[in-house]
Amino acid sequence: MSLLRTDLPDAQLPDPDATTLLRGTREFPGTALWNDSADPQELSSSIGFGAVGATCNPVIAYSAISKQLNVWAPRIAGIAREHPTWGESEIGWRAVEQLSTEAATLLEPAFSDSGGRNGRLSIQTDPRLHRDAEALVEQAVHFSQLAENIIVKLPATAVGLEAIEEATYRGVSVNVTVSFTVAQALAAAEAIERGLERRAADGLPEREFGSVVTIMGGRLDDWLKQVADRERILVSPGYLDWAGIAVLKRAYRIFQERGYRARLLAAAFRSALQWSELLGGDLVISPPFDWQLRINENQLPVESRIDLPVDERIVASLAEKLPEFRRAYETDGMAVDEFQDFGATRVTLRQFLEADAKLDALVRDILVPAP
Repeated sequence: MSLLRTDLPDAQLPDPDATTLLRGTREFPGTALWNDSADPQELSSSIGFGAVGATCNPVIAYSAISKQLNVWAPRIAGIAREHPTWGESEIGWRAVEQLSTEAATLLEPAFSDSGGRNGRLSIQTDPRLHRDAEALVEQAVHFSQLAENIIVKLPATAVGLEAIEEATYRGVSVNVTVSFTVAQALAAAEAIERGLERRAADGLPEREFGSVVTIMGGRLDDWLKQVADRERILVSPGYLDWAGIAVLKRAYRIFQERGYRARLLAAAFRSALQWSELLGGDLVISPPFDWQLRINENQLPVESRIDLPVDERIVASLAEKLPEFRRAYETDGMAVDEFQDFGATRVTLRQFLEADAKLDALVRDILVPAP
């Protein structure tokens, strides 16, 4: 269900006849728009476009905090005063929690209207815990208790899948992240199903978890372009921009056939195809706010294309030239123990770890400024 807030300043209210995103959420109410940021100002405007959820990760959280240091520097200093023994990491993550819970408040109407299927604010577990399933679960449980509409991101790795099942069993709504392939998405959906089945077997309450399985389509495209460049493989112009779309469409079709209770979520926008080609399905599309502005400014057509397959020539060419695409596209393209070492996984995990380090440094600079 789309949500148009009427309590936003007039400058933020879109023209319903001229807003592509709003028309999309009205014509295809099963296709949910989530904002790919927890920045409160961006999220408020995105809600005006029809957004009913938001996602965040360490890179986005660091960016949101660092862009508004006039707000966050005093708050970080205040957290440090309240907790005099905490280090930079603990202080920084408390700031991320505050950012997330405040953004979650903006989504409470959508959460209520959808019965918990939407209206979710994603907060990601600390990537430094990526080798410890138990620690991931404990942090996920903690985050889930910050607000009723929090959804917690856990990675689609062997360790992460273990955490996803256990966290689901313990009542956590999950957003699977660091996921780029059909095999990862299916393994994650199965882990969520196992967690839900364990809950049912133990008589735990049934409810709408609103769990989603992300495929970071644009990051897959990035990785395949890097591989093609490194190995000097010439691919027909434009074909690599369809790789993530092909993976998303195939995963979506299988999700529908198997009846998984988690929805697919499309993230990591690199082109407008990741909006236009996925409209019409029962899934979540999560563009960054600037991409939402671009889509609206260019008045993209609003039509259902989720069930239209990617041109077979494109898929066949990518599969022939790039083994890494085959790994991403085939249902058995990778075993679970290979997820951690897939190139896009390593690139993304490193970026998330670097964002953690930047947040630590930012806190350090606030608490111990250079002389």
